[in-house]
Amino acid sequence: MARGLTAERVRQDVDVVARAGLDLDEFLGEAVDSVRRAVPWVSACVATHDPATHMMTSARKYGSLRECNSRDHEFGIVEYGSVEETAFTELAVAAVPAAGVHLVTGGEVERSHRMAAFMKPHFGFGDEARMAFRDGREAWGAMALFRGEDDRPFDAGEVAFLASLAAPFARGVRTGLLARIAEGMVGSPAPAGPAVVIVGSDNQITQMTPAAEQRLVDLVSGPHHGDPLAPIAALIGAARRFGRGDAGNPARSRVRTSTGMWLVLQAGPLSASSDHDGDVVITIEEARPPEIVALVVAAFGLTPRERDVAQLVLQGVDTKEIAQTLHLSSYTVQDHLKAVFDKADVRSRRELIARVYFDQYVPRMGNQLSPSGWFA
Repeated sequence: MARGLTAERVRQDVDVVARAGLDLDEFLGEAVDSVRRAVPWVSACVATHDPATHMMTSARKYGSLRECNSRDHEFGIVEYGSVEETAFTELAVAAVPAAGVHLVTGGEVERSHRMAAFMKPHFGFGDEARMAFRDGREAWGAMALFRGEDDRPFDAGEVAFLASLAAPFARGVRTGLLARIAEGMVGSPAPAGPAVVIVGSDNQITQMTPAAEQRLVDLVSGPHHGDPLAPIAALIGAARRFGRGDAGNPARSRVRTSTGMWLVLQAGPLSASSDHDGDVVITIEEARPPEIVALVVAAFGLTPRERDVAQLVLQGVDTKEIAQTLHLSSYTVQDHLKAVFDKADVRSRRELIARVYFDQYVPRMGNQLSPSGWFA
């Protein structure tokens, strides 16, 4: 059971690194390692999610799972192609953001399709505990911890301890997503033509355009990373659920590449035909400013009213107009704006705009537009 002095020290350590402004890989590496002191595990898998859709955008692995990526494609389809109580999408909105499979199933872990069909036969895991990185408004990712078949299962105290780390992990991931890209890192030239991937009924990629191939090369990858195509597999699974009528919204996610570029990935089932029944199409596009503004502003950890003010500032609205629009006094708007500046670590409107747009858009302002209406 996670309790006592060790648990409290781990909680404090995670909170400290979450506030340290570390990049995503550094934060997750330190935080996951700290958790192990209070909640022992043999393997750990950490995913980042799009907070608007709860789709996986990247995966990292630790312990015995590190560099074991050959089944990542299958995992994404299992995880997002069906729903159970301990699924990432369910924990993102559950009353308690953590759960243990052994506890949820009353010790019959085979009742979990994910455990019975994937985790136990391929990796020999006996139990899994999960926690969503949630700060009350959005879920920014999730962590899955595993124990072997001969290990004791995760107990209620350990799951409760993981739930207490949901907000610090969310803060660390939010901060890490906004970390500056290392100097000297240069992105690939914008690919020409549409970026489209076709997936067959066997869930394997059958066709893709050259532009899609170039985009996929830039998906994040590193020493602890899973298969860079894992977000694609998650979209396939979600698209199949949507096609069956088991999901209300099409599969969609915003993903940041290794070069700092934000992309929007969308997937949907194609109309059935005799030759291509069960095919899924995935499109990849550079994210437009409105799509990134909402994500980045949410990552600053603003209150709802601070978000309203920030959105209007980013549209170029002055203080008087903001006050009229939001039915506030100019002094209250200035107070909110000061809080926005503090949380975004900027000192002026100009710096706020640069903080949101600089990496992706400002260097390209004034460039020629392509026929699509976006930067060439």
